[in-house]
Amino acid sequence: MSSLQLSAALLVNPLPALLLAALFIMVMLRLSFRQREKASVRRHRRYQAAAARVLEKLGTLPGDGQRMRYLRKINPYVFEELLLLALKRQGLTVVRNASYSGDGGTDGQVIIDDECWLIQAKRYSRAITPAHIRDFDQLLEQRTCCGFFIHTGRTGHMSRAVCSTSPRLFIISGQRLMDLLAGRHSWLSGCSYFQRKSV
Repeated sequence: MSSLQLSAALLVNPLPALLLAALFIMVMLRLSFRQREKASVRRHRRYQAAAARVLEKLGTLPGDGQRMRYLRKINPYVFEELLLLALKRQGLTVVRNASYSGDGGTDGQVIIDDECWLIQAKRYSRAITPAHIRDFDQLLEQRTCCGFFIHTGRTGHMSRAVCSTSPRLFIISGQRLMDLLAGRHSWLSGCSYFQRKSV
């Protein structure tokens, strides 16, 4: 078909040309939008998708020991998203940070009984660092709120001592972490704060 014949055909029936032009414009707009989307937004979306896959994978592992070993190997940012996803699936309101670095010492927030709780997530393979516990406790004191220090490591005596002197800091690890990720509300009932509140 010559260009003259094509022009004549389009004059007789312009609908295919208009549809093709509209499709081209839509594709170009979509590509333009994706390029303008911030890299941090794409990264958040990627880590959230990875967290959903990790949560699904955890359900297939035969025991808590295997689950904890698996958690200790995942990306630290995926671990943060995993915790926020698990909290959200329990019907709690979750507030995500805009970025993973420069977050002011918190990795997110959760609203429980109309109170804002800060979250610090640490994917450790060994014992946690008492200095991290102290820093988080100071942050909680500055912001006059409570918080959860959630980790995959071991909680040593010094870290437990720091935590035991703070009325606002609660460590979630071991079985309580497994309960949280499995969707069991028992992770929360272990906190003395909620035990006092329910009396």
